[in-house]
Amino acid sequence: MAYKPPYTITTKMMNMVSKIMKLVGKFSSIHNLDGQPLLRRNNQIRSIHSSLAIENNVLSEKQVTEIIQGKLVVGPQKDILEVQNAIQVYAKISKINPYDQNELKKYHKILMSSLVSDDGFYRKSQVGVFDDEKAIFMAPPADRVPTLMNQLYEYLREVEENIFIKSCVFHYEFEFIHPFSDGNGRMGRLFQTCLIASEEDIFLYLPVESIIKKRQQEYYDAISKSNLNGNSNVFIEFMLDVILEAMLETLNLANRETSRLSTQSKKLFKMMEEGIPYSTIELMKMVGLKSRASFKKNYLDPLLEIGIVNMTSPMAPNSRNQRYIKVQSSDEVFDVYKQNQKTYTLEEAKKILGID
Repeated sequence: MAYKPPYTITTKMMNMVSKIMKLVGKFSSIHNLDGQPLLRRNNQIRSIHSSLAIENNVLSEKQVTEIIQGKLVVGPQKDILEVQNAIQVYAKISKINPYDQNELKKYHKILMSSLVSDDGFYRKSQVGVFDDEKAIFMAPPADRVPTLMNQLYEYLREVEENIFIKSCVFHYEFEFIHPFSDGNGRMGRLFQTCLIASEEDIFLYLPVESIIKKRQQEYYDAISKSNLNGNSNVFIEFMLDVILEAMLETLNLANRETSRLSTQSKKLFKMMEEGIPYSTIELMKMVGLKSRASFKKNYLDPLLEIGIVNMTSPMAPNSRNQRYIKVQSSDEVFDVYKQNQKTYTLEEAKKILGID
């Protein structure tokens, strides 16, 4: 028989799963968020920011957005690199196979590139969680990690279980095993998202991590209580409640998004094709407008402001070679590696900005 971690399905869990499935039906009425590019984009930015903020990254959500847009951001180089790595991973989130252990290592390597020396490999030493010098939690010995991870993936692939419950179990067991030297929290949260997204694509765009950030102490408490109890029941119930909250929040936001843009901006966005760079003149011809000032104010600038149309040269907004590209799919939204992007150290940025 396949290995099954210790947990018991409770009535409370099944009631929450039932509520989740009912909400999935409501999402279908808004076409799985296909018609909500701004909401999808903002939710994924929130997910990146929140998952890193839980790990003490000091960059703001606005700074994360600016990094995605290729703008100059002044901040700790390590924190900027963490964001850039996370952007690369979330750009591919729809392609991740969470049932493949090799995929776990592959995306850990991207997420932790240049941050740790063993990115993409399981740890070779003992790790734990400490409060000052007091050990709060000690992970299993490093030599047991491969066996424990094989058992966890055996559970994922072979045990028949509701995917929402199974994803919570995976998340808890992953954090308990702590297979990597660093990055375990963000990988556990990411792969739970990928698991529930294998059931419904809408979960790719829910800000589950931002709800965890808001309830961060509850998150830690749920892990600690499950550790003490020897099963993941408390953590499962907590995470199901987090998923429910993320779904309800997103439904409310989805109902507001359509009022954010003018009729003119919606018209231009609909006429543009994804991935094609347009000059200002070409876009003005598309909508039959001759006044550049009116076009920018009423059509183009609102799309640039909310980030669903990007400049090809964001560092030189008035360049005669400037072009504009429609952004919609998650891969395009998070394509941070534009030709002109550069990461600056704090010292370099001060010189550029003329700050002593």
